[in-house]
Amino acid sequence: MGDSSASYIHMVHHLIERCLLFHMTKEECMDALSKHANIQPAITSTVWKELEKENNEFFDDYARTEENRVSKEETSQNIHPILSDFSAAKDSYK
Repeated sequence: MGDSSASYIHMVHHLIERCLLFHMTKEECMDALSKHANIQPAITSTVWKELEKENNEFFDDYARTEENRVSKEETSQNIHPILSDFSAAKDSYK
């Protein structure tokens, strides 16, 4: 894997972490990153699965916190800071 590929995966990892802060499900995260950051859902899904393998206990707890989930409207509002981070990061990967 080249440096740019590793950097891209690291960026996707960071964006997934931001989605987790907003209590988004894997599907919501894949949809948001696809729609707003032009990241293929398969890439988001693969990185998410690797994070689950590395942090199994965290994701088990995360799955149990559905009652703490943010509304779709709040998620939509919160995606904008993620996109700002993505835009800045994306420019550095070109």
